[in-house]
Amino acid sequence: MRIGAHILTNGLVLAPMAGITDLPFRRLARRFGAGLAVSEMLSARPELRDSRKSRLRRDHSGEPGPISVQIAGAEPRMLAEAARFNVDQGADIIDINMGCPAKKVCNVSAGSALLENEALVQRIVRAVVAAVPVPVTLKIRTGPRPEWRNALSIARIAESEGVQCLAIHGRTRACGFGGNAEYETIREVKASVGIPVIANGDVRTPEDAKSVLERTGADGIMIGRAAQGRPWIFRELAHYLATGAKLPPAQPDEMRSVLTEHLEGLYELYGRERGARIARKHIGWAVAPLPGGEALRCHANMLMDAGAQIRAVCDYFTQLAANDGRPGAEAIFVERLAA
Repeated sequence: MRIGAHILTNGLVLAPMAGITDLPFRRLARRFGAGLAVSEMLSARPELRDSRKSRLRRDHSGEPGPISVQIAGAEPRMLAEAARFNVDQGADIIDINMGCPAKKVCNVSAGSALLENEALVQRIVRAVVAAVPVPVTLKIRTGPRPEWRNALSIARIAESEGVQCLAIHGRTRACGFGGNAEYETIREVKASVGIPVIANGDVRTPEDAKSVLERTGADGIMIGRAAQGRPWIFRELAHYLATGAKLPPAQPDEMRSVLTEHLEGLYELYGRERGARIARKHIGWAVAPLPGGEALRCHANMLMDAGAQIRAVCDYFTQLAANDGRPGAEAIFVERLAA
């Protein structure tokens, strides 16, 4: 798939998720086969540009290109300036957020709230495209609410103003993340525009990915929540889409290696104490489907020391491997915690 001058290795894209798709997560997703990993959204407000949070979100050390940076805001001039700033900081692609349904974003008329004002959408994309020499992409939802799905109109505006790729989450702003994603709107958009279209929403398995691509005709798939705790999903999807065969699931030794690498990356980026707090959710996601995973999650949530957190994770996977993944691993792990 091509975005401007950038030819991606495949059409599998890691979705931008605030508080989740930071540098360590993006590096893992790319290593496991994601063709592109979009950054956490960065506010266009200049007074927030040098905050610690913004500086950490702009960290792309050791991340393979192309570097895609998502910006969020509601004022065309401010978004254009944010785009220029991030290109100066190394962004290869600028992505505009018009898909976030979070109240704190929509309450300032940004994110998916913008879909209600098509004239403003046009002014924003025109200003951002004119401001930077790199490709501009756009992330949207199917519309403000189920009775008003205007993704096709937004897509035509975006294409006419020079946006070079469009990602569409198959829910409206009002739907949040509830219910099931619908793909008919994405199919309609894809059939009506000439730029690449990426389908997003409810892709959890290789079979889901194939089905959504067939149903929508989309050029790619964007993966969000399904990648939490399992960055190897990109490897699984790529292999299935290329061969029609499923890879065996990740084994405990690999899962331990990947999770500990992820945790060490978090400690390095945020500092060991803050990194340990942020790591809790990633540990929980990684072990949620595994025997004894809930016991580890509860235990890790009480640990403030990064070293103790790593040791707990390694001990858990050692027991899991020794027990060959059978349910008895939970009892063994709990017993060791009590010892």
